[in-house]
Amino acid sequence: MPDKDGGVASSTAPQGPIVDTANTPTMTSAKAIARGPPPEKPEAIRTRSRVIFAFWAVIIFLGIPIWWQTTSIYRASIPVDEMIAWADGKVCRPVFPLEIVVQTPSMQASDAQHLVRTTQHALDDLNEFSAHHLRLKLADSSPQGDNSTNSITAERGDNEQKADVALTVRLLPQDNLGAPTSELHSYSTELDIFYPPNHVPLPSSSNPPLSTFIADELQSLFSEEQATITHILSQGNNAGSSLQQAANAQQPARNAFSPQLMESISRRLTKSLKYAETYHLTISLFTPGYDPSSWDIEAAIQEYLTPLLDALSPISNFSVDTQVQLYASFSPTAPLPEYDEAQGAWTLKKEDLSAFINAAEWPLSPSIGAGPTIEFVLYVPAPSQSPLVVKESGATSWLIPQWGGVAILNPPLTPENPYNPHHLSKESLESSFLTFSHQLLTLLGTPSTPPSLPFRLQTLIRIRAANLLLSASSTMGSLARLTQSLPSIPIPATVATSISTTLSHLAATCTHLKEGRFSAALATARVAEKEAERSFFEKSMVGQVYFPDEHKVAVYLPLLGPIGVPLVISLMKELKRIVADRKAKKSLRS
Repeated sequence: MPDKDGGVASSTAPQGPIVDTANTPTMTSAKAIARGPPPEKPEAIRTRSRVIFAFWAVIIFLGIPIWWQTTSIYRASIPVDEMIAWADGKVCRPVFPLEIVVQTPSMQASDAQHLVRTTQHALDDLNEFSAHHLRLKLADSSPQGDNSTNSITAERGDNEQKADVALTVRLLPQDNLGAPTSELHSYSTELDIFYPPNHVPLPSSSNPPLSTFIADELQSLFSEEQATITHILSQGNNAGSSLQQAANAQQPARNAFSPQLMESISRRLTKSLKYAETYHLTISLFTPGYDPSSWDIEAAIQEYLTPLLDALSPISNFSVDTQVQLYASFSPTAPLPEYDEAQGAWTLKKEDLSAFINAAEWPLSPSIGAGPTIEFVLYVPAPSQSPLVVKESGATSWLIPQWGGVAILNPPLTPENPYNPHHLSKESLESSFLTFSHQLLTLLGTPSTPPSLPFRLQTLIRIRAANLLLSASSTMGSLARLTQSLPSIPIPATVATSISTTLSHLAATCTHLKEGRFSAALATARVAEKEAERSFFEKSMVGQVYFPDEHKVAVYLPLLGPIGVPLVISLMKELKRIVADRKAKKSLRS
């Protein structure tokens, strides 16, 4: 009510308790937060723990064993140390003891034995490579013609294999001779030595002239073979290198191989194909026109090529295919032939021969079957470009290293008949097929000397045996090092079987070589090389080589990451809860 001054009087009536409404909600929220959620029931905790441990039990006892079983790599046991020992040349040092049978039908037994003994001493003095040595053996004194080669005066069991006879030397006396002469048969491995009757060595002579002559002739015949094997061993594994160094250290270098001979051998081996059990020969007739369109190919193969293939059958097998291609033009990028007035012929430059084959349009198959293909091309030029020769040499054939050969056939043209014949007879193909035969021998790595073809083929057997022995040994070493460097690579049981077969045949090859059985050595070396290549190029192993461990991480991480992280975190929380509960129980008890 107003006071006497006209102001408003304050109320002095007693007031009720004052309530702070602003603080009331805050206190209620704090009590709720402090109270928290209700505790979990023991049944819920046990259920959650059982679920977590059930997941991990499935992973540990079921998932991991299945994963391990399905992804584990089988590695068969292989003799790694033995394989590396073969590659390093510690198991076998190849030697080539060549057995040479000496027939002396006109000499007394004592004189013949003395001659063979002194000749052997002379050969040993000339030989500088101990791995390749000639062993002279005296045949039976009673002359038996050619069959006496098989009667060697060495006591062997009936079931034991005899060494191959590399050469048969027949000593034949001949009057009116001032000095000994020799003649090597062209179609056999026989060497005739004609000597004056007064050159029969006396028992007291230590170095008779006849022995020196025979030793020089034999050394000359086998010089290219010795140089070739020396080159192969020196370029092969450590066994060949160490063997060559030991051989060079044992003998003086007075009769060392000439650099020209070693260079020629290197070029020949570079041109030759790698050894194969089977080769496929493709003989093709190409002509830029419509003639010739037929040829006596079957008769020509039977007459000029089959005898050579039969002679090569102990080394390799051959199949022959033929084809005729008309309107076979030169490649657009190849230089065209030019007419040379001095030679009166169309010419191809030597540097242009590599572009002669029109690989884009001529149907030349690179391979037929499992073995390599050797191509022989017979080209008949158009009448407007005939005759066609090589400008620098005037030759009508050339060799393409490790591929095949080409021969140009220029039919005789006359003003009365200026066209190519419609049919090529067997006689017109003779020169071309003889050229193909020579090219085939070169591509197979046959030595160029001496002129006797059987002699050269026997040399080729020994060369191929040495090549295959070193190649299979090197493959074994490479495979062993590969399995050591890649622990994750599988080794199937088939690979272990092939390795065992390879090593057993390598040992057999080494034994055959030491005992002079070169044909048997080639047969076992062929099996060893085949099995070694099969084991090294096993499909399952080759696939794992290009699948590193980083790829496995890239595969597993996106799959296991989203699943593994929640499982690990939940397991860690559960383990932490169990540890906390145990600590709490211990504190209550204390």
